[in-house]
Amino acid sequence: MLKRTLIGTSVAAVVAAGAVTWTVSAKSTATTTARSEPGPGRVQARTLGDLAAADGRKAVGLSPMRTEPFSLVGVTWDKPREDLRGTVRLRTRDARTGAWSGWRSVEPNLADAPEKGGRGGTNGLWVGPSNGVEVRVTGQGRTLPAGLRVELVDPYTGKKSQPKPRAAGAGNGAGAGTGTGTGMRLAAATAPLTAPLAAPLTAPKPTIVPRTGWAADESIVKEPPAYDGSVKAAFVHHTDTGNAYTCEQSAAVIKSVFLYHVQSLGWSDIGYNFLVDKCGTVFEGRAGGVDRPVHGAHTYGFNTDTTGIAVLGTHTADAAGVAPAKAALDGAARTAAWKLGLTGVDPTAKTTLTAAAPDGTGGKYPYGQQVEFNTIAGHRDGFATLCPGEQLYTALPAVRTAAKQLTVPALAATMTGATSTGGRYYTKSAATLNWTPSEGAAYTVSVDGATAATPASGAESATVNLVPGTHAVQLHAAFEDGTTSASPVFPVVADTTSPVISSQVLTLRKATVNTTAYPVQLGWKATDNTLLSSLKATSPSAQSFATTATSWSANAKPGATQSWSLTAADAAGNTATGAISRYVGGISEGSASRTGTWKLATTSSYYGGRGLYSPYRGASASWTFTGRNVGLIFTRAARFGAVYIYSDGVKVATLDTGASTTAYRQLLWTRTWGSSAKHTIKIVVAGTSGRPTVAIDGLLYLR
Repeated sequence: MLKRTLIGTSVAAVVAAGAVTWTVSAKSTATTTARSEPGPGRVQARTLGDLAAADGRKAVGLSPMRTEPFSLVGVTWDKPREDLRGTVRLRTRDARTGAWSGWRSVEPNLADAPEKGGRGGTNGLWVGPSNGVEVRVTGQGRTLPAGLRVELVDPYTGKKSQPKPRAAGAGNGAGAGTGTGTGMRLAAATAPLTAPLAAPLTAPKPTIVPRTGWAADESIVKEPPAYDGSVKAAFVHHTDTGNAYTCEQSAAVIKSVFLYHVQSLGWSDIGYNFLVDKCGTVFEGRAGGVDRPVHGAHTYGFNTDTTGIAVLGTHTADAAGVAPAKAALDGAARTAAWKLGLTGVDPTAKTTLTAAAPDGTGGKYPYGQQVEFNTIAGHRDGFATLCPGEQLYTALPAVRTAAKQLTVPALAATMTGATSTGGRYYTKSAATLNWTPSEGAAYTVSVDGATAATPASGAESATVNLVPGTHAVQLHAAFEDGTTSASPVFPVVADTTSPVISSQVLTLRKATVNTTAYPVQLGWKATDNTLLSSLKATSPSAQSFATTATSWSANAKPGATQSWSLTAADAAGNTATGAISRYVGGISEGSASRTGTWKLATTSSYYGGRGLYSPYRGASASWTFTGRNVGLIFTRAARFGAVYIYSDGVKVATLDTGASTTAYRQLLWTRTWGSSAKHTIKIVVAGTSGRPTVAIDGLLYLR
């Protein structure tokens, strides 16, 4: 987050208040009356009204008033990238004692936004259980952003609803797993995982409190998680929510930040991937799977291929900030070491990222610029902000050192039985890990964090059979001296679904016609649920295509029925074949039914060695055939003009056969029907002024 929570001293009386709007989580039974039972949390939004201000400056606010309970407060406005130039001050009423706090300032926060959508806003300030608020926003000039309102976030922090996460390292069963906490919504998501790197490092996984541990209301998450291709760096933040929280309240603070991000700012989910409290407890943030490269909303311009780790609290150098607790720094180091280790990244190294914030939208670097970062960087390194606060930022070298001390060389392993492409492995089911065993070491293979194979002592490989989906496969070793290690994660996609070849159609193609080859085009659509790896034609001739190809310009054998076959394969080895059979025939110009005067021309340049031409307006020629596709053949020249074309008695086109250079046997016009049937095509000389002549050379049809 941006700066910081400051303590104010005095303020002029607020004299106006706005309307109230409740934003209630789905499935909540909350109303605007006092609650009797805890629920999923809610946000009360009150619009700010105009106030009198000195020096002609614009001011809006809310007079002191009692409200429904809340514990976090912030101010938002309509446009997410609009800067609020001025001050935002507020005070709150303690729900237990009834006492009003002193005035506090909250700062506009443009730094932690997703790449699109949402509202602008300040940081959210944790004030603890409260039931009253007073707000004053004063601009530097005569304008303020439109749609200003105060957001009062109630996480329902009663004894019954307050989660009780254990401190990091405790044997909490909820924290020992992957911690997705997202049910079927995530089961349907496909996450790209990166391939192991050369000479990688790995680190132990910290205990992570899942989203269920802070009571995330999954029903209000707007979109399924998006995934990046890798995790190259970790950006460290402070939430800038203040420091007046206890470790028992950490889950409620995180839930409040989640509600503020989603319901007040309009984001899809909480912006951070991980959060760490002052006691060192690590919490899962944005949904999608803690061991997957979930695309967050934490460092505008550099959310791709990074993870966001936020320390709960304010760690600025001013009076509002405190030095981060050692436990918090340790928690951030453990999280970064493990998360970067999943992709083999050294926590003390450098990495290069590409700035993705469009120019003019507030990014620190020009769009597309390559920027070098520490692999554990501060938010301010990627955005013009004071986050993570001076006192946390200056501690980042120690965080990097601590993270490096947690790493060990990753186990060397290879994968066979699966095809490697694009940073992932593909198989129908089975995949085999191979390694060189160390004496006395015990090895296991995990799939998605759970043990899937326990090889015998001395084994050099193990095969796992995977259900369809994207999986993280990893080799683990426990050595005689008590130490452990693991390989980088092998991302494996198990896929038993064959590609689909559809929409196959053969049509005549506009080109030069030869007596031994009729120009045609085969069209199709080839898709796969994972990754299409090859696409080729097998008849009437062999031809390979790019997997994105949708057509093939080919030639058909005149007067013959041919099979047009395609074969597609996906990266897992599943295949599919599609084929259609079509006859392509031709009718000469001499076989046309004609009216008016036509003259015969004989030369080898014409199709069949002869052609007909007419300079007389209204002269016509027609052909009747059975087919689903037809094409007309003309000679083009500078002296030739236009014809009218009729299909089954209806005028459908006007075609100009003129050209700067002479060209014979040109298939210039085609028409397609949904099925093969009897049709009549007629041309009528239009009598173009100065160049009335039209030369016809026959008709091709396909059935």
